[in-house]
Amino acid sequence: MSATVKSAVTRHKMDNYDDIINLERPVNIVHKPMSRHDRAAQFAPFAALTGYDSAINETARLTDSKIELSEEELRELGEKIMLLDRMSNDKPLADFVYFVPDLRKEGGSYVTVTGNVRKIDDFERVVIFTDGRKINLDDIFSIIIHM
Repeated sequence: MSATVKSAVTRHKMDNYDDIINLERPVNIVHKPMSRHDRAAQFAPFAALTGYDSAINETARLTDSKIELSEEELRELGEKIMLLDRMSNDKPLADFVYFVPDLRKEGGSYVTVTGNVRKIDDFERVVIFTDGRKINLDDIFSIIIHM
């Protein structure tokens, strides 16, 4: 198409709108115009897979495996627990490293706490601190007793 023909076609198309091209924008009395915020929200990204991002983040989150102690390490740990039990009247201060299982997936993490030991409960198999915290004896990895 030549430039002259294109110009004629464009002019003809514009002639079709000459009667309305300079009119004011119509205002609907029943429906108020949307705010810019609401209009923009119509074009916001749509999350077709709700929860997909959280599932990916959960999968990427690392957990530790529970370390199985050797017989020697279990014996040493048992001796420290018995010592703490004998010293419980004095409320000894000790550091505990223990395993906390993850609630959402296999594995967990190791946590270190320091506190004064009130009691070793052999029946419930827990260490009870003076502030009320409890640690399962089977989850303890190491103990350091402060004398």
